[in-house]
Amino acid sequence: MSLHPQARAYLELYPSDLGLDPASLGQAEIERMRAADGLADRRGPLTRLPFVRDALADDVPIRVYRADPGDHTLPVIVYFHGGGWVFGSVRRNDALGRDLAVRTGAVVVSVDYRLAPEHAFPAAADDAWTVVRDIFARPAFYQSNGRVAVIGDSAGGNLAAVAAWQARDAGLTLAHQVLVYPITDVAMDTASYRDHAKGYGLDAEEMAWFVERYAAAADPLDPRLSPLRLQSCAGLAPATVVTAEHDVLRDESEAYGARMAAEGVSVEVHRYPGMVHGFFGLPGWFDQAEEARAFVADRLRAALAS
Repeated sequence: MSLHPQARAYLELYPSDLGLDPASLGQAEIERMRAADGLADRRGPLTRLPFVRDALADDVPIRVYRADPGDHTLPVIVYFHGGGWVFGSVRRNDALGRDLAVRTGAVVVSVDYRLAPEHAFPAAADDAWTVVRDIFARPAFYQSNGRVAVIGDSAGGNLAAVAAWQARDAGLTLAHQVLVYPITDVAMDTASYRDHAKGYGLDAEEMAWFVERYAAAADPLDPRLSPLRLQSCAGLAPATVVTAEHDVLRDESEAYGARMAAEGVSVEVHRYPGMVHGFFGLPGWFDQAEEARAFVADRLRAALAS
């Protein structure tokens, strides 16, 4: 399918993720871009909730959201934001954290993991696992009923996938994992990389820049970086994988879903036609963001109620 008209209009204003030659981005420019958010008004409303607080999971900053005004235990959803492991924050994704809490009825824990290049691989993955492990270790602190799921988009989808297999290996049972156009293999050699290398929001050159900032010294086969390289996917939490048709990450995301399914994991993969990378986080721009969020929330509610 061709680009959706909303995606075409978006790309006319924002032709690339970084908007500049990646080679020109020094630390000062990275910090300036982190502080700015030209799309803030497209990320959705900051829904008023009865409970929002900042806290620490071990030493990792988190923000906890709860739409239910009571004090009884609830399921917990851990959210990892995107941004190529270099950008993004709890603050920037505040609207999404609130929205997830309202849609699912769960406690949502949004994670402010350390960012590259100041904190290289595996810092972000270590922080993600620290938070998931802490939720299982301190259920009373989170008002958790023991049902825990993870969700992330893009680099955050990578962290959610990694935390999911680490939980399996540690004997901790996750109810579900939602991976929204996740990075699953840094080889960057799929057909979607060739077909959407430039001009679709997240360019192949920019993705290579993100990987270089985060994991220049890492083994690209390390499953903490490339979960598609896991020795076995058997026993992973049931999964929902969301992809965008015109996205360099489409094929690796769908390959991870297919591999999990082939190894006995219950998986549903849903590709959104005409969409580009990042649409899920911009309900003020893309109608399909609303559709995708409703779909994801339905999947999470069902999994957490089982």
